[in-house]
Amino acid sequence: MSNENKTEEMEDDVLNNIESQEVEQDNSSVGNEDLEKEEELSLEEQLQEDLNKEKDKFLRLFAEFENYKRRTSKERMDLFKTAGQEVIVSLLPVIDDFDRALKEVSKSENQEMFKGVELISNKFKETLKNKGLQEIEVKQGDAFDAELHDAITQIPAPSKKLKGKIVDVVEKGFKLGDKIIRHPKVVVGN
Repeated sequence: MSNENKTEEMEDDVLNNIESQEVEQDNSSVGNEDLEKEEELSLEEQLQEDLNKEKDKFLRLFAEFENYKRRTSKERMDLFKTAGQEVIVSLLPVIDDFDRALKEVSKSENQEMFKGVELISNKFKETLKNKGLQEIEVKQGDAFDAELHDAITQIPAPSKKLKGKIVDVVEKGFKLGDKIIRHPKVVVGN
């Protein structure tokens, strides 16, 4: 019986060995499945992170493009508004000359010549007005504004109520649209 016992013990050892190997294989396959799941999760997280980065890039690029469109549209509108600014600025001395001519011709006795020059002057000013030119209204006694007026000199005020105010307008000012293209040149009382 001792041989039988030994044989049985050996069989039990072999069976235990086989069972322990099967358990180890089951444990390792469970471990492999866990590792695969973790890899899938980390891969999924990585893909989600990459997707979020690309979405962020896209949104930034889209916002940048919208800003570009808005800026170029505004620049184009400003260009259309002031397209003839250079030409109009060069014509401002002609307006000044017409005003001086009207002043002198009105002194003469030839009224037909005065009416002719006045008609031409009005037509010229009206044409420029249709192109967006506006005269800046300034008169004696208005308050001096350094952002709007260009003070060429200061003189003692002829009266106390003209102190710090405009005494005389030397040259008219003009706006083209909302932009001042020539500041009125004024004399200020001090």
